[in-house]
Amino acid sequence: MTTALYEKDFYSWALGQANLLRNEDYTELDIDNLVEEIEAMAKRDRRELFNRLKIILMHLLKWKYQPSHRSKSWMDTLDEQRDEIDTLLDDSPSLRRELPDLVVKAYPKAIIKAIKDTGLASDAFPPRCEWTIEQILDPNWLS
Repeated sequence: MTTALYEKDFYSWALGQANLLRNEDYTELDIDNLVEEIEAMAKRDRRELFNRLKIILMHLLKWKYQPSHRSKSWMDTLDEQRDEIDTLLDDSPSLRRELPDLVVKAYPKAIIKAIKDTGLASDAFPPRCEWTIEQILDPNWLS
């Protein structure tokens, strides 16, 4: 019954599962779908961190390699993304250990976006990220 509800009305299913957990009625839990949803939540947070890093890296690239176009909106975007990452890491500190890998993966995608936004050639940008994680996330730092 709970699996059918999961497929038909996720909201109702989720509230029902929470109620079962709250009441310690473990025999009625939809374990398979609960496990799937918990894993999906973890992946969603990691994906959000990746996307926010990609945006920061793209703006840092544009800031450094197109200084004549610097704007307040670029700084606002950097500030907003850093704030959101800070909140995400406060809520899920273990995501901090994912940062090195995510920066490596996000950087090439940030280059692609920076190329489109700036019109600069791909070889205008270094092949590897030249900034530390501390610099990337520091609201008071720009290269």
